[in-house]
Amino acid sequence: MPWKGHEESAHARAHGLPDAGPLRGRTVVLIGGGSGIGLRVAHRAVAAGAHVVLGGRTPARLVAAAAELGGRACWRAVDTTDRSSLASFFTELDRVDHLFTSAASYRVGPMRELSDEDAESPFVSKFWGQYHAVRSAAPKLAEDGSVVLMAGAAGARPPAAAPAYAACNAAIEGLGRGLAVELAPVRVNVVSPGTVDGNLWAHRPQEDRGAAFAQYRRDTVLGRLGTEDEIAQAVLFLFTNGFTTGSTLYPDGGYTLR
Repeated sequence: MPWKGHEESAHARAHGLPDAGPLRGRTVVLIGGGSGIGLRVAHRAVAAGAHVVLGGRTPARLVAAAAELGGRACWRAVDTTDRSSLASFFTELDRVDHLFTSAASYRVGPMRELSDEDAESPFVSKFWGQYHAVRSAAPKLAEDGSVVLMAGAAGARPPAAAPAYAACNAAIEGLGRGLAVELAPVRVNVVSPGTVDGNLWAHRPQEDRGAAFAQYRRDTVLGRLGTEDEIAQAVLFLFTNGFTTGSTLYPDGGYTLR
């Protein structure tokens, strides 16, 4: 079961001892933490002394991730498109110090080709999924804690004909600013990565990967793809920088500059 509070950090403060770091003893909740960027965030958080609670829809994946992370990790199944599932997930937690939700499933394509259901899927899963995750977590968020939302550089620079997907990412950036105002002093920020050679693309056809990767290299300032660990590093910065809120960080290799 998830941990109740952050006793190690509280003990250090009570006895005038220095914290080993801003995440030591904190509870970091990662919905989508069983794979990809979420799992890389989990590794960095555990290394920084945090306890991590992994959430997702696939228990087998979560079990494997928790075993990989060791004794500071636990897991619980949750579906971000099911409000009752989210409510149950957060009810089990006494406190949430930091929240990152990278879990989403959606279709992307041109307006004139997608069905209405597929066109709406980024909003259903990625936008409303994160909105309702934060809403369910809000009563448990520590006042000095934070939320990091996941958007994408396509919201600032659409790479192809996928208007609903681009609009969804832009809407998440606006959601982050709105939540930063409403939830203060809890900090809320957004990470908007570019194309990453990682778990998400690994499940797509090789031909699609090759074409998309080549185009992205041409379109960026740095001329390369990102890594999951680079995005995770950006998330931890947003967790731990106490004077950053309502901001969007673009770890995209300069894609949005071209």
